[in-house]
Amino acid sequence: MKGVDDAFLGVGDKPGLDIWCIVGSSLVPVAKPQHGKFYTGSTYIILNTTELKSGARRHNVHYWVGEEAKEDDCLMASDKAVELDAALGSSTVQYRETQGEESDKFLSYFKPCVIPVQGCFFSHLKGSGDRSNATTMFRCQGEHIARVTQIPFTRSSLDHKSVFIVDTPSKIFLFSGCNSSLQTRAKALDVVKHLKENRHLGRCEIAAIEDGKLVGDSDAGEFWNLFGGYAPIPRDLPDTVKEEPLTAPSKKLFWINKRNLVPLEAHLLDREMLNSDRSYMLDCSTEIFLWMGMTTLVSERKSSVTVLEDYMHSQGRSFNVRTFIMTEGHETVDFKLHFQHWPRNVELKLYEAGREKVAAIFKHQGYDVTEIPEDKPQQLISCNGSLKVWLVDHGCTNLLSTEDQEQLYTGDCYIIRYSYVEDGKDYHLFFAWSGKNSVKDDSMLATSLMSSMADSVKGHPVVAKVFEGREPELFFSVFKSLIIFKGGRSAAYKSSVLQKNPRNGYHQKEGVALFRVQGLKHDCVQAIQVDLAASSLNSSHCYILEDNGLFLTWLGSLSSPNDHNILDLMMNKLCPMKQSLLVREGSEPDHFWIALGGRSEYSKEKRVKGWPADPHLYACRFEQGLLKVKEVFSFCQDDLATEATLILDCDEEIYVWVGLHSDITSKEQALNIGKMFLQDGIFHSGRSIETTVYTVTEGDEPVFFTNFFNNWDNSKQSSMVGNSFERKLAVLKGVSPKLETPDRSMRRPPSRRPGVSSEPTTPEHQHQQPTARRAFGSASAGRFGRERSPAAAPPMSSPSPKSRSTSSTPTAVARRLFPASVHASEAVHVVSTGTTARRR
Repeated sequence: MKGVDDAFLGVGDKPGLDIWCIVGSSLVPVAKPQHGKFYTGSTYIILNTTELKSGARRHNVHYWVGEEAKEDDCLMASDKAVELDAALGSSTVQYRETQGEESDKFLSYFKPCVIPVQGCFFSHLKGSGDRSNATTMFRCQGEHIARVTQIPFTRSSLDHKSVFIVDTPSKIFLFSGCNSSLQTRAKALDVVKHLKENRHLGRCEIAAIEDGKLVGDSDAGEFWNLFGGYAPIPRDLPDTVKEEPLTAPSKKLFWINKRNLVPLEAHLLDREMLNSDRSYMLDCSTEIFLWMGMTTLVSERKSSVTVLEDYMHSQGRSFNVRTFIMTEGHETVDFKLHFQHWPRNVELKLYEAGREKVAAIFKHQGYDVTEIPEDKPQQLISCNGSLKVWLVDHGCTNLLSTEDQEQLYTGDCYIIRYSYVEDGKDYHLFFAWSGKNSVKDDSMLATSLMSSMADSVKGHPVVAKVFEGREPELFFSVFKSLIIFKGGRSAAYKSSVLQKNPRNGYHQKEGVALFRVQGLKHDCVQAIQVDLAASSLNSSHCYILEDNGLFLTWLGSLSSPNDHNILDLMMNKLCPMKQSLLVREGSEPDHFWIALGGRSEYSKEKRVKGWPADPHLYACRFEQGLLKVKEVFSFCQDDLATEATLILDCDEEIYVWVGLHSDITSKEQALNIGKMFLQDGIFHSGRSIETTVYTVTEGDEPVFFTNFFNNWDNSKQSSMVGNSFERKLAVLKGVSPKLETPDRSMRRPPSRRPGVSSEPTTPEHQHQQPTARRAFGSASAGRFGRERSPAAAPPMSSPSPKSRSTSSTPTAVARRLFPASVHASEAVHVVSTGTTARRR
């Protein structure tokens, strides 16, 4: 490839890391055993390749600059990063990483940490180890990513805010400042383990020293003797707290014209300002973005990167600003947020769009095609469980009979419990289902009543809030068959909803109704009543038309033989004693269209199931009444700290994972946090607020949650005594961990609503007292923010009120908590640290 270094040809085919070091004018590959070992006098190119669930490859390019690296090497690294991007089809995002200011994404590639080594790569090519007899001292920061910095081995380096590691030839000391968070201490233990295994070959002692506790501790005495004896550490200076502005920070947009920066004046930035044949630089103070049009040449891109480097050096901002370099069509979310009217749906490249279209055609003709996902259902949950359904009406619950529980109504709300056994454990999956026309009060009460039921059962409960039309496959899989009718059975619905259009109103026997038939498999079929109109049809589905006792089955031209079998099964469920008239698309009799109110246009395109989205994990915490979320990159099971609350975002559904030692005290509260995350919508523009939200408690994780984590180990969630630091320390020292039986309800103490029974044995209404609900676990986000002042509201990630995030420049999303209910979508304020406040 012209203009591209030969070292980059053929790379990026396999998931993993490729690293090169710049030595003179050449690129020297870094062997995998040396990955993560960076020399302060060198500059590196790092390519991270990941395989998406669709089978496609995603590439991120980083160039790392040591604090003692030559300026010429830095300029060469930026040029080589552009060449690597060109070799990969101009589809990467490039990041400039400076020593000590690395991004979380970069550090996540090298767990547990990156510890730069003095010197340069070339002079250490023949070095074999990382062992030293000298005593070294490190400062550890970060709750989700360990940021390790080597500091002078002196008493003055200690403070109360951080965690420190003193590595001696025979012993490693961990000193935890009294104001450090538990998660930071736990991350520092991962670094201690790394040092023990790599520098000491596993042969050294470990000592943990807690700031302020000296009595009777021989390890503490030995630690202070290293510094010549004990002396108190000076009090920490108060941190300067900057109030987040309610207005957007200043931004400067430049057009790069022949190595010259031309300012573009605009009150608001718009996507239309970016032309495909030009390059632009957006300066947002703490972040600088370089955007290059898709038709720009490689030489022009190199020139633009040089302009960016010169701009940062001229302002002395090389080490305190993040830079992002991207090509049109591969922009980051943070970059898009700075512009108005950015298209939500990005069109596929011509090759990708054509490939999917051709694959769909061949698959429809019966050929075996792997370019598009198969419609084969996955085994999400055990099929041998038991199902119970309760109707919610005016705060009451009514247990439905076995026959009635397979018939839901759009005007009602229900609580569904599916109990099953998996790996010898009892699991209970609860759904609070709200129909499209249900009463709002019933929908809110269904969530509260479901939480109470889940608290009262023995075993491992998981709760979820589900809305009609947005149900996940898991919801349908617990029903052998399900029919969703229009209308409602509850008194609340009948008294509050006026049926204005009888044709599309509630279902009436011997009336006129249209049902769309679907199914995951033969023993899991559904019929959903849709509007009585031709526009409700779709060529990909099959339908049942009921016309005053006459039944017609309509087969879409793009439906499959499996769809036809499911249609026959549903006909036996819906009207077992009657014969139906088979109607194929394109040969409908006149009375078919008359029953639908006449002919009209409907969708005739093949609906192909999309590839599942790749999950993202976000850590949550509250700061001064704001809910902030921060992405945890390259996540694994170990990131689920017991003090934390995290959100696993799977696009079509999200999971709120709650640690046993977190500040979340009820499942209802956790569901509200998930809803707040959806309302912000900052990571997925246009996603429905009615996306399904699950709440999973530590130790209760079901398989359909753990499948998102590679190599899940159930023994790690064994309810060990203590916080995450105490657990890791026990394992590191080889102490047998003690086990505890935690309160799975997340309530301290458990609070049962008067009259609530998780398992009513009669269909009588179980009367509730809505006013007796816990304020902290209620549906009011305002109470969440109002009843806990900023001084008394610790971050969710740690039970200590003094804990804080130690990441240098976190990318966070914040929602202000208002006195109104979180069920109201008004009065939303979003702040993104280091980015523009999003306009609604």
